[in-house]
This record gives sequence, C-alpha cells and structure tokens, in this order.
Amino acid sequence: MDDASALYLGLISGTSADSIDAALVSFDHGVPQLQASHTHPWPAALRERMLALAQDEAPLDLDAFGRLDVEIGRHFADAALYLLEGSGTSARAVRAIGSHGQTVRHRPTGDHPFTLQLGDPSVIAERCGIDVVADFRRADIAAGGQGAPLLPALHAMLLARPGHARVVLNLGGIANITVLDAAGGVLGFDTGPANGLLDAWCQRHRGEPFDRDGQFAASGQVDRALLDALLADSYFALPPPKSTGREHFHLSWLAAHVRLAALSPADVQATLLELTARSVAAAIAQHAATAEDVLVCGGGTHNGRLMQRLSELLAPRRLCSTAEYGIDPDFLEATAFAWLARQRLLGLPGNLPAVTGARGPRVLGAIYSAPVTESLPRVLSGAN
Repeated sequence: MDDASALYLGLISGTSADSIDAALVSFDHGVPQLQASHTHPWPAALRERMLALAQDEAPLDLDAFGRLDVEIGRHFADAALYLLEGSGTSARAVRAIGSHGQTVRHRPTGDHPFTLQLGDPSVIAERCGIDVVADFRRADIAAGGQGAPLLPALHAMLLARPGHARVVLNLGGIANITVLDAAGGVLGFDTGPANGLLDAWCQRHRGEPFDRDGQFAASGQVDRALLDALLADSYFALPPPKSTGREHFHLSWLAAHVRLAALSPADVQATLLELTARSVAAAIAQHAATAEDVLVCGGGTHNGRLMQRLSELLAPRRLCSTAEYGIDPDFLEATAFAWLARQRLLGLPGNLPAVTGARGPRVLGAIYSAPVTESLPRVLSGAN
C-alpha cells in the first residue's frame, strides 16, 4: 500500500476509562488529518473491573487478568470496526491500527520501572484484518524515560507557532501540558489529576459518570483546608520529567484526608475541581511563564466550570479549545496513536527525550500482523 494515500486508525481509552476513542486519519505530507471518528462506550461491569484493577482494589488473579486482556481487546476491535462501518471505509484502505490499550498500572520510577496496558493487540489484528501497532510506552521506559506523555511531539507539529510561546493542555483523566517555547523547544509532563477524580466522585455520590458542565462542582464551596492538604502531595513538587495515573490519584487517596468526612459531596467536588485548576495553573506559571495562550483538548473542555476557573487563574493568557485551530479536542489523543503507528512503520522515533527523560529518541511500539487473507473484516460480535 502506498503510504502517501494510506489511512491509519488510532484507538485509545484514557485514564478515566469512560470510552474508547477511535480516529481514522489521513496524512498529507506527514501531517495528520482527522477523517472520521467514533466514541465506543465500555459496558459498566467491565469498566468497574478495569478501574478496580487500576486502583489496586482487586486481588491479582492471573486467569481473570488474562481474560480481561482479551475482553478489552475485543472491545477495542469493535470500536475500530464500528468506525470503519460508519465511515464506509474498507479495511484494505487502512495501513495499520495504533492501539494504546487501557492502562492499568504506570510505575515509571523505582528499581524496576514499568507500565502496563491491556487490550490484546493480536485479538484486534485478527478481528479487524489490519496490522496493529501497540505497546508504545515500554521502549521509552526501558531507555530511562517516563513513557509519558507521548503527545507533545504531535502537539509541536500541529500547534507550534514560531516566535510565540504557548501551552497545549490536555484535560483527560490526568491533566498534562505541552510547553511550546518561542525558540522551538518542547517540554511536557503530567500536572496531576483532572477528570479521573471528578468523574469518580460524581459517580459515587450522584450515580452519574461525569459532572455535566461542572454543575455538581458549581453547587458546592471550595474547602481551603482540604485543598491545601491535597496540594501538599509530593507529586506536585516533583520536577519534570514526571508522569502519573489512577494508581496514585484515586478515591482511596482522597479518602485518606480526614477533613473529607466533615464536608458535603458538593463541597468535595468543588474542591477537586479547584485542585485540578490550581495544579495546572501552578505548573504553567512555573514552566511556561511567557506563554501567550493555552490551547485545551480532552474531555475537560466540556466542563464549563473547570474552563471558567482555568481562564480566571491563567489570565491574562488566552484560554481556548484546539477546535479554534481546526483540531477536534475530543480526538487528538486517538489521532496521536494513528500518527505513532505510522512513525513505527516508517522506522521513525515517537518520543521526545526532552519530555520523557529517555536517553535518546526511540522507535515506539510493536507490530502485530493481521492474518494473511482476502476476507473482509469479521462482523461485530458484541465482544462476547
């Protein structure tokens, strides 16, 4: 297949594990362009099992672990197949699928650093009839890096503006920033929790998977004592490179603060939103003091209250969605994994050592070949 005309498909389920995002991407002179997209929901019971494993709330059962890996892979395959069907795209038109998988543990420091994503790539390749590139993070960690974030290279390609300093802010389950300085330098790291804690608290106390437009948070008052206690967590003081996830910032971490029992659920939600806004603002003030604007992507762009607080705290910088620059904020991450798959097949690096701390550029990902057959992709099975 001529790579100049090939399509790539990116798949990711982020820290919030709220859904699988799928992006069908073309490349014009190496620059990705989103052609079609699909959001694929997780079954509630499966999501609960994934989150319990990620938060170390489930006993390690190797049989259950193996089954979960396959089950997640089947749902990733379904997300890809629904996107192909909905866009009228043949599997033969897609050069490769880049699948991030579902992170269940991320420990990039210590004597034996590692990261672990589930979603068997061989299952995806078999069911879709398309080569799959997966396991993007471990090569960077093996080279001494954090394995995250991996999007800054693409942020720089799409959103850097020569002579101007700006920040790209991704509000996923965890918040991370990419600092694009005026001279072309790039820095990036996870600033701390974002939607992950907000969604989990909202689910627990309102039975809703997310705080629509931040209304739950807006109904409460920020508790300064709890906010100060949360901000005292040692992660916020760490210098970059650094990355984190749900294994650190989860409801059990929140429950360790005794002040919690004295507050209404709405006040806790308001405080968690303020935690996200202040930790992001502090990171930008320290590492991107000259930035003129902050471009936001990720699910947090739909939380009006969070965007309002960020705008207030980041002023006089201009805060806006990446949509203003023609980039869908909901599918930038999925687009990135389509791009990373292409980088792998071309033998090009996917990491930025200045961001992750790796010893040098590395080609990321492993290739899982599709079966050699002329048959069309398999019909959707419901991942049973």
